[in-house]
Amino acid sequence: QGSMFNTWKPMWVVLLEDGIEYYKRKADNSPKGMVPLKGSSINSPCQDFGKRMFVFKLTAAKQQDHFFQAAYLEEREAWVRDIKKAISCIDGGQRFARKSTRKSIRLPETINLSALYLSMKDPEKGIKELRLEKNKKVFNHCFTGTSVIDWLVSSNFIRNRKEGLMLASSLLSEGYLQPAGDTAKAAAEGLSDTPFLDLSDACYYFPDSGFFCEGNSSDDDVVLKEEFRGIIVKQGCLLKQGHLRKNWKVRKFVLREDPAYLHYYDPAGGEEPLGAIRLRGSVVSAVEDMPDSKKCDVANVLFEIITANEIHYYLQAASPAERTEWIKAIQAATRAGK
Repeated sequence: QGSMFNTWKPMWVVLLEDGIEYYKRKADNSPKGMVPLKGSSINSPCQDFGKRMFVFKLTAAKQQDHFFQAAYLEEREAWVRDIKKAISCIDGGQRFARKSTRKSIRLPETINLSALYLSMKDPEKGIKELRLEKNKKVFNHCFTGTSVIDWLVSSNFIRNRKEGLMLASSLLSEGYLQPAGDTAKAAAEGLSDTPFLDLSDACYYFPDSGFFCEGNSSDDDVVLKEEFRGIIVKQGCLLKQGHLRKNWKVRKFVLREDPAYLHYYDPAGGEEPLGAIRLRGSVVSAVEDMPDSKKCDVANVLFEIITANEIHYYLQAASPAERTEWIKAIQAATRAGK
């Protein structure tokens, strides 16, 4: 939120060891401003704005309030958790480094966490997302810590479960995995021997999976099944390219706005979506040619969605006119949705 006109604008925000920088665009060389963390305090959830969800307030040492809004609950919790760590390190005279996991656990440089993440998300051979119930809460599109380690062992990425804990902790620290539930969140916040837990009652999820929790918390701004509350503005079948194998499959797509999500389903049926594309902060555009892909039989039918965390989705419509309709609908939902 702007400090003078009280308008809200999307910014690229960077957490440093001693402050928060914010940029108009990710590619900008110089920030538009910085909030120093020394002497600061953080308040979350912040209820100062009745119509805005997932807001937290950072109060600087000079009693200046800075308000930030995340795209969803878990994203806000991740930001608040890391900002609290940074403030705590400053108060204790320590150095905070968000991306220090690779060095601290001596992770080999040959390990590509981004490629591993895509393998974990493969719909056929990856980790299966489930609907799990823990402590009277239902977690959708998530998995247990034990299943992550089991998958890493069975896929020959590690030799033993101890190595699996190191690798999973690195994935967690880099944001490829997110904790769900009190047990996993407490470990991620440093209240356990390892940030990641090889336990059947510790739940985790992929950040772009469409995760939601029923009976989530006492937070007043938590909305039940938040991403499914959006009004359906368009639906239909498209070809979607897989992340790992680059093969194309027909999927039924449902576009919702406010908040803006694009869910995709098995066209043969099934109420549970196979996945979701969170459209907040995304860019959609037509694509005439694609690298690493076979040429399409029909010209002018491809389009691409690049999410806020830079995941690329390639989709193919049945005709140029249909492609134009989808692009316009997604652009409208992106501007209107939370």
